Parts: sequence; structure tokens; C-alpha cells
Amino acid sequence: MTTQYALIGAAGYIAPRHLKAIKDTGGNLAVAFDVNDSVGIMDSHFPDAAFFTEFERFESHVDDLRRKGRGPSYVGICSPNYLHKAHMGFALRSGADAICEKPLVLEVSDIDDLAALEKDTGQRINSILQLRLHPAIIALRNRIAAGPKDKVYNVDLGYFTSRGAWYHASWKGFDQKSGGIATNIGVHFYDMLSFVFGPIRGNVVHHRGLDSAAGYLEFAQARVRWVLSINRDHLPAHTPAGQTTHRSITVEGEEIEFSGGFTDLHTASYQNVLDGHGYGLDVVRPSIEVVSHIRTAPIEPSKGEQHPDIAKVLG
Repeated sequence: MTTQYALIGAAGYIAPRHLKAIKDTGGNLAVAFDVNDSVGIMDSHFPDAAFFTEFERFESHVDDLRRKGRGPSYVGICSPNYLHKAHMGFALRSGADAICEKPLVLEVSDIDDLAALEKDTGQRINSILQLRLHPAIIALRNRIAAGPKDKVYNVDLGYFTSRGAWYHASWKGFDQKSGGIATNIGVHFYDMLSFVFGPIRGNVVHHRGLDSAAGYLEFAQARVRWVLSINRDHLPAHTPAGQTTHRSITVEGEEIEFSGGFTDLHTASYQNVLDGHGYGLDVVRPSIEVVSHIRTAPIEPSKGEQHPDIAKVLG
């Protein structure tokens, strides 16, 4: 029997990857919702799916399907960050498991609430953490695991991805909705670092602004200098002319190249869930603890080591 899905946030930037993942894994999208009706991409995947721009009508339709024995087994969630918790709650109470984009939630206490709801409903929450499935990251993790257990590696993470004025006018520009730069842009990098180098041991914030953030993290096997920015003026001087994004992760000075290979990672994530290996609340908790701390921690620029490309960000 074909697995049935619902999708929340069908007009979002990342929604096409969810649509592709549902189709590639043999599923069927029964119904979708978004307050924005720019969802023509659905025609390329599931032209017969019901679609609603009002959540109440979407909720009613899902309930009708459930009472007829055709309710979705999974609800994909691509909505704004601050709505994730509510939408996962809807999924679980509707008798479906959730497959939610990152950051899963904004606060650690939200994880506790959702864990209680999982227990009450018997349903499960799964987070999209596609970097854990990237071949280059898996290879790095295997390399670290095969090396000396007491070695602590020096790591630099720099991610500069230019965004226009629209970013600050959208929900992403409001910390209470997006969680801020480190949460919205960086959370999956912090998860990846703990996946490769083990539990976090220290978390220092060097800079926290509307368009950038920087700091120093210590993991069981890594010392990490990091900087994130969406301001094109912060692009490092060594960025090739005409390039608006610069992403770099180095381990002991060696560049880890993982710019490619993202095309099918959402499909792999969905298959992981179908196979019973989805990333649940316990897996997500450490990265949410990291970003929650970054959001409120004191600024201590002289503590720990600063990323070598931080000069422009600090002005």
C-alpha cells in the first residue's frame, strides 16, 4: 500500500526537496497547506493533491481522511521555525509521524514538551539532518573514529551566504521567529560537528548580530572556530570574483569539500525514516542546546580562539 503524506509549508524554499523525496521513495502526497498559494511546483510531482491556504480547512481535510482510514502516515513540515512545534503537535495528534525541517524547535523545553506528546500519542518525530547522510561527512566521521581517541582536532567553519534585504523583512529576520542567524543558518553545522567529533564541551560567543555570528566551540575531539554571515560585505577577500557564497570547513588545515552531493539527501532522509532509522528528539537535543546558548550567552571576544575570517564581521 502506498504511503500517504501531508505537507505543511508547500510554498517554502525547501518544499521541492520534500516533494521529490516523497515521490522518489514511492509515496503519495494526499494534501498540502501553505498560506502562500505559489505552489505550482506541486504539478510536477502530485497534481492531484488537495491544497489549502487556510489551516482550519487543511486540518478538517486531514481529519476526514483519517476517519475514512486514509489519513497520512507522515506529515512533512517546511513551515517557519517558530511554527514547527505547533505543526509537529498537529501531526502527532492526527495519528501521523512528523518529518520536520531544522531547526526542529527553538528552545530546549520544546523538546521536552514534544517528548511528552510522543508518549501520549504513540507517534514519532523525525528531524531532517541531511549532513549526517552526506558521503563526505560520513567519510570524515569514519576517519576520526579510526584515529587516536585522545586526539583533539583544530577545525575552522566559515559560512558566508549573501542574502538581500528581503531576508530581514521576512520571518527569518526576526529572532523570535527564526532563532537568529546561528539557529537558522548554523544549526545543522553544529549537529554535524557533534556527529563527527563527539559531545560538546564548551561554547563561547564572540559576536552576535542581525546578519552574522561567530564563536568558539569545543567538542570531545575538536576545537572549532566558527563564523556565519548573510552580509555580502563580509565575504572573505579570498572569495572568487562574482561568487556570493563562501563555505569552508577545514580540519587540521585540510579543506573538507562537501558543496556537492546535496541533491538527493532529502530523499535519503525520508528513506531513513521509512526504514525506522529517523533522527529523533534525543539526537536533536544537543544542537538545540548549542543554539539556545549562543542566542543568550555573554559576548566574550577574548575567550577562546577567533575564526581567521572574522575581521570584516567584527568591523
